[in-house]
Amino acid sequence: MSNSSNAQGGEKWSSRWGFIAATIGMAIGTGNIWRFPRVAANNGGGAFIIAWTVALLIWSIPLLMAEMVIGKQSKAGTIGSFKKFVGKNYAWMGAFIAFVCFAIMSYYSVVMGWCLKYFMTAVSGGFNSTTSVNDTMKIWESFINSPAQTISLHLVSIGIAVFVIYRGVTGGIEKTCKMLIPSLFLILLFIAVRAAFLPNAVEGYKYLFTPDFSQLLSGKIWLEAFTQSAWSTGAGWGFIITYSSYTSSDSDIGLNSFLTGFGNNMASILAAMAIIPTIFALSGSLAGAQEAFTSGNTGLTFIYLASLFPTMGGGQLLASLFFFAMAISALSSLIAMLEVCTKILMDTGKTRQKASIIVGIAGFLVGIPSAYNIEFLNNQDMVWGVALLISGLFCAYALFKYGVEKARTDIINGPWADIYIGKWWSYCIYIFPALFSIVFIWWIYQSISWYPDTWYSPFETYSAGTIIIQITIAILIIKGVNSRFVKAHEKGGENTNAS
Repeated sequence: MSNSSNAQGGEKWSSRWGFIAATIGMAIGTGNIWRFPRVAANNGGGAFIIAWTVALLIWSIPLLMAEMVIGKQSKAGTIGSFKKFVGKNYAWMGAFIAFVCFAIMSYYSVVMGWCLKYFMTAVSGGFNSTTSVNDTMKIWESFINSPAQTISLHLVSIGIAVFVIYRGVTGGIEKTCKMLIPSLFLILLFIAVRAAFLPNAVEGYKYLFTPDFSQLLSGKIWLEAFTQSAWSTGAGWGFIITYSSYTSSDSDIGLNSFLTGFGNNMASILAAMAIIPTIFALSGSLAGAQEAFTSGNTGLTFIYLASLFPTMGGGQLLASLFFFAMAISALSSLIAMLEVCTKILMDTGKTRQKASIIVGIAGFLVGIPSAYNIEFLNNQDMVWGVALLISGLFCAYALFKYGVEKARTDIINGPWADIYIGKWWSYCIYIFPALFSIVFIWWIYQSISWYPDTWYSPFETYSAGTIIIQITIAILIIKGVNSRFVKAHEKGGENTNAS
């Protein structure tokens, strides 16, 4: 495909399966394997599953549909989409969505680097039946405190993603995801089946699927559930706006959104069914399992599982497969993040090749602090995970301006629709502001009780203050340069038309 074709937005998915594979690949990432089992287990298991499922149905899937409407109608990246769909004064909202995606991309490639490190270690026999938790703790600490390794693997991860994006939609993104996604599901299914035959695995299933309904009164569980759903499905990232800009005018929205949402949740449940029973079976006690679950953002996967998998029959193979699944799931999502930002630069008139390289370099540089200091990464993971909910609010606002019912009847339920979407979708979009306000304010109230003296501090890793301050600064700066976004986009259109 020529550069001019790229600049004009002429790239298209070759088939519906190509689009679905790419969108599911976008959704399925380390958020499903690295993040979901840990967050679910650390928030009550069964109670969290209920809140997370509710979040999927009333937040994530409706938001995926909203993003598909915006992208399909606008045929542009997030900034251009908001400019065309809502108006020039709201282009900054699209810019904020892209910024959040870029911020997550910058540390997400660091996590992919971790996956590559552990895959190589597992393949080379670095984990075996005599490797204890203390041993894997030392391996982890040695690695994470070696900037030469973490930054180098961060660079490798970004480089792989840039290579895929550089090759375009069909030759890069679509072709890669068609291979990665079936492979990922097969690996997760294999590990989940193997875990089912472990002694005491049933206790893991009970912990995962038996709810304590009193825990649903916790604001933290609901914020974690909504954040995890948005983080994992890609709702609010700008992925779907960008990917939908490459669809044909008769592509279905409703069914595609449901397939993406449920495909993502299926992968999350498979990952949890592989990991949580394994933890219970091999930890020896409930106390041992709970110690693993509360071991922080990294401990469950990179410390505990690295020591537990090798104690199983065929453990080295399972460990290798698991970390390979982690790596390819990270890549499929990292590709989408890079594409969101690349598409924006393409809208300003740059070729795909030049745009992908610029974004890759910027992502590598911004991600260096996260590669250097894990507490910085943990802070960024919390801040921009919550910011995804604000991105969802902006998408809902775009639908309010356009007309929610108009979008549902004219675009979602057009003659090309495979399934009919009822007014429940419109109601979900209407209540987005209320949902966000309830969950977020509830969580801030509880956060103050957790950090009574430092809840307002921007330097506390998980405080309400660090989230509010960083997001507010980002919004003020981005909104302040809205006119520049508009001019850059219009200039790109003029250059394209002239060519």
